[in-house]
Amino acid sequence: MGIPLPAHRWRRTVKNPLNTIQPLLDFWKRDEQTAPNFFAWKTTPPRPAQTHPIPTDVPAPLREALSTRGIDQLYSHQLSAWTRSRAGENIILSTGTASGKTLAYNLPVLAAMLQDPEARAIYLFPTKALAQDQLSTLENLKLETFQLSNLPTSIYDGDTPQANRPTIRKTARIVLSNPDMLHTGILPHHANWSDFFSNLKFIVIDEAHTYRGVFGSHVANVIRRLKRVANFYGAKPQFILASATIGNPKELAERLIEEEVELIDNDGSSRGERHFIIYNPPVTDAALGLRKSSLLESVRLANDLLTYDVQSVVFARTRRSVEIILTYLQSPIVNRQSSNVNQVRGYRSGYLPHQRREIEQGLRDGSVKSVVATNALELGIDIGGLGAAILVGYPGTIASARQQSGRAGRGDDPAVSVLVASPNPLDQFLAHHPEYFFGSSPEMALVNPNHLLILLEHLRCAMFELPFKKGDGFGGISDELLDEYLEFLVANQDAHFSNEKYYWMKDQYPAANISLRSASPQSVVLQSVTEDGRPLTIGTVDGESAAWMVHPGAIYMHEAQQYFVQEFNIENHIAQLVPVGLDYYTEAQKNSEIEITAHTAQETVPGCDKNYGEIQVTTQVVGFRKIRWFTYENLGQEPLDMPPSELQTTGYWLSLSEEAVANLRDAGVWTNDPNDYGPEWPKIRDRVRARDKYQCQVCGALEKDPSTTLRARQHDVHHKTPFRSFVRNASSLEAAREQANRLENLTTLCPSCHKKVEQNVRIRSGLGGLGFVLGNLAPLFLMCDPRDLGTHTDPAWSAVNGQPSVVLYDLVPAGIGFSQKLFEIHDELIQRALELVSQCECEDGCPSCVGPGGENGAGGKAETLAILKQLTSQY
Repeated sequence: MGIPLPAHRWRRTVKNPLNTIQPLLDFWKRDEQTAPNFFAWKTTPPRPAQTHPIPTDVPAPLREALSTRGIDQLYSHQLSAWTRSRAGENIILSTGTASGKTLAYNLPVLAAMLQDPEARAIYLFPTKALAQDQLSTLENLKLETFQLSNLPTSIYDGDTPQANRPTIRKTARIVLSNPDMLHTGILPHHANWSDFFSNLKFIVIDEAHTYRGVFGSHVANVIRRLKRVANFYGAKPQFILASATIGNPKELAERLIEEEVELIDNDGSSRGERHFIIYNPPVTDAALGLRKSSLLESVRLANDLLTYDVQSVVFARTRRSVEIILTYLQSPIVNRQSSNVNQVRGYRSGYLPHQRREIEQGLRDGSVKSVVATNALELGIDIGGLGAAILVGYPGTIASARQQSGRAGRGDDPAVSVLVASPNPLDQFLAHHPEYFFGSSPEMALVNPNHLLILLEHLRCAMFELPFKKGDGFGGISDELLDEYLEFLVANQDAHFSNEKYYWMKDQYPAANISLRSASPQSVVLQSVTEDGRPLTIGTVDGESAAWMVHPGAIYMHEAQQYFVQEFNIENHIAQLVPVGLDYYTEAQKNSEIEITAHTAQETVPGCDKNYGEIQVTTQVVGFRKIRWFTYENLGQEPLDMPPSELQTTGYWLSLSEEAVANLRDAGVWTNDPNDYGPEWPKIRDRVRARDKYQCQVCGALEKDPSTTLRARQHDVHHKTPFRSFVRNASSLEAAREQANRLENLTTLCPSCHKKVEQNVRIRSGLGGLGFVLGNLAPLFLMCDPRDLGTHTDPAWSAVNGQPSVVLYDLVPAGIGFSQKLFEIHDELIQRALELVSQCECEDGCPSCVGPGGENGAGGKAETLAILKQLTSQY
């Protein structure tokens, strides 16, 4: 079955001989569907280049190569990079997208290669794709003169054929790799690289802003190990780092390499006129605060770009959103039977390398008119000069928003970027306060290389590579602390101490079991079959996402093609897929439970206790829903029995005080106390379960063993009309029980479905609304991505004596500091939440404040406001 089309303007290409954006901007300004929804429009005038003559000490072959490519001037920041690097200083370049950072770090490296025939350099990029792209740039520059072409340059990563690796190790002067390969494939085998490390003069770290959080903390330790190995071979390499515009480039660079670094941020590159627009989809229901879908509005704007022949990129937050938008955009082309379906392509992790290279080339040569991408295209891969960028929802940080918008207008041509706000409270806050967005500086990139678990992992790796002598250092940690950690490894039988040295003593290879990026390093391979029955690999999914993306029965989307997941072999990490054409997609349903493992800090504040500590989060995919395209109709749900996953992390939680709950109960805005269904309730439960044949009346799941309560949990019995509704209106508790416990008011639900039904009550109580607003506002104060945090609400959390609680936690193993920061800024977070909910114009809750409606269609705005006032002593 084909996917129905959304309502949008019929696409026809408008003649645009100059290929400029002005006709499109003029159209948008007068279009009744578009113009009223522009909440902000900022125009930055063009900026001329600040250039200087190429310095006389640039070697002749380099000057010749630049001249052949039409370069006879350097931008001011390129000149600064040359001067500082030649003086032997470590530098970080922090300038805008497409400002020529690549040339700025290639010049001093190539000059050193020409002047010292033994000199070596290693370039580190966060992705394989970026290494491939930068190799092409280097090779094109080197081809201009014989002297440069005689500098062997190679990529050494997971895709490098085994047969080529010995030659690269012995002959390559410049090696392009990534932190993961350095971690697992180079440093543990440094003896095979002895000539390379002995002559290592430069370490180039590109896209340094990506090395933040857990990933950055791992990478900082990999750099410690790299410096340690280089020092063993007598080398002291110089560092050149390049970064997008962030709030603390110098601090980040110095934390990564633990040396003094000079900041170069005098961006001298030219810029064309830039337009940045904040577009807020129109309201469709004022009472409920509902707006048109940001996704579908983005599709409409992207269609306008195609109509006006403006090459563009559409950034979506998730892989699934990429595929949904791609399906919408390709449908008009397919239905009109165009001969060039490939004008609109997708780009995200999971696509195979040859697919990504093909798409990148299509953007450069113009055959691809629009690409729908995740943040995989934020990085500096050369995709030519695009005219426009659409951001489907705020990407989570100002730095990311600038990076994504910077993909449009690479050069002196004018360009436009449009941020299409989602209903998310953070997006709506920015739409109504654009001055915050335009006036704020980019966020700080934070790393913690001394994070205990991360540091211990890399000490194991470092000891495998080289024994530790007494007095050896390891980065910035103190000698006393290092000795303590090394003694711990001895006690743990990882290490052996002899003759004033610590030796690795286990057989296994520690780096192989440590992922720099994910808690589950093993990816899942996605396999389909060709028409003649041969197996076909269509992509991969990281291990952490596989349970909810490719569970049995899931609809997985790839390049706008739907695939039905027939089987997910967890042991062998393979999912078997079949191409289909259905009118629905699937959405996994997850349950989470939280246990406190260490209580670090607690403080009594108005209305609650605020807490910080270590927690264990157990998550299980328990089922999935089938949702019809475009109408979002729920077509039913099916149970799943997937193995649970556990996350050891840190959390911040607030637990309402007994006094606050009593005040809310007296005001009639608290309805989450335990119910007393009477002494006959166990017998009534059994009768209802038997009547319903021990089957969930929503998803159809059977009790695993209805004959016993010892080996399997029984299904729940739920009151269709809430018990408290009868309590409020009955003359006595006994009368309420008699009316509420009638069999026709009771139904059997499995624990998963019951939890979802009870979510309505939770929202009605205001607790769910509190969790919603806090979880969505927190990233604004943490300057982190919303996907870095998890949120959990529990009206009777046993871990805190049954008190109603909201938990916000780091979605990374062992935490990275977000929860502790929330504990510290509790007062400001609660105050801002009160302001946001109070100022929202909806009647009783909406996606822009406390979330969608709860019980019987009613939201929890009044209840959430009541809780927030308790927490700010304003009740």
